[in-house]
Amino acid sequence: MARERSGRTAQHLVLVARLRHLREGAGLSVPQVAKRLGWHPTTLRRLEQAQTSLDVGQVSALLGLYGAGATEAEDIMGRLNSANMPGWWHPWRDAMDPWLMDLMSVESAASVVRTWDPALVPLLLRTRAYTMAVDAALRPELDAGARARRADLLAERQKRLREQQTRVWAVLPVSALRCRVGGPQVMRDQLDALQEAAERQDVTVQLHAESAPPHPLTGIPSLSLYRVEIREIADHVVRGGGLPGTAEVWDTNPAVQEYQAMLDMSCVMAIRPARTREILKDEHDRERA
Repeated sequence: MARERSGRTAQHLVLVARLRHLREGAGLSVPQVAKRLGWHPTTLRRLEQAQTSLDVGQVSALLGLYGAGATEAEDIMGRLNSANMPGWWHPWRDAMDPWLMDLMSVESAASVVRTWDPALVPLLLRTRAYTMAVDAALRPELDAGARARRADLLAERQKRLREQQTRVWAVLPVSALRCRVGGPQVMRDQLDALQEAAERQDVTVQLHAESAPPHPLTGIPSLSLYRVEIREIADHVVRGGGLPGTAEVWDTNPAVQEYQAMLDMSCVMAIRPARTREILKDEHDRERA
């Protein structure tokens, strides 16, 4: 039985990748496997794309067909229960845009998240009030309850990233700090939160001066690169879509490599992180003036 839709987990992605590698190692195509097992090819494709839960009987049949060794077969079968468990974000499905549910498995395994925003404080460094104010401006179809729910989800994501010791590396223009989001107190609190974040060992904040020349991310929508050190899970790039609540997601080269190179060069051209706290303090004082 397929699990209730909640997005894939990292454990699930790892197991389906191992099953796919075993199939490829056995020299079998999806149609060939489906024919031998009497399945529809779509059944195997959905399983390998982690779109359904991992059925014990199906996985056992695949391992037997692929000629998996006893040790590997035992290991995979022993991990099925945990792989089929919903992720921590399962109760938050109502607050997620569809593309985010599948990305959460990657975020839960990321060692580094690099992020860029051309006009606002990057999402993973926003305060609750700032988040709600942004949604009020950009997502007018959401009521106050939905905005609060989304802000609570973001706070939980931020907490979980800290607990798993994921490094967040954000780059943004100084002008993004001056975009009027919410009231004066919202802005002051957000600048305070950015200053506190910049003091942490797991956060790097870089800024582009207003007088700086164009850099590779100039004109590019909000962007995040998720670096994952688990071999079976690819790095992912998420770029803000043309409409609020939409995004484009890539997990294959050359897109991931190209965006990584763009981030690298933009960070080289940005102001050194050592100066970030000083600039944030100046912006905070400017806000209070």
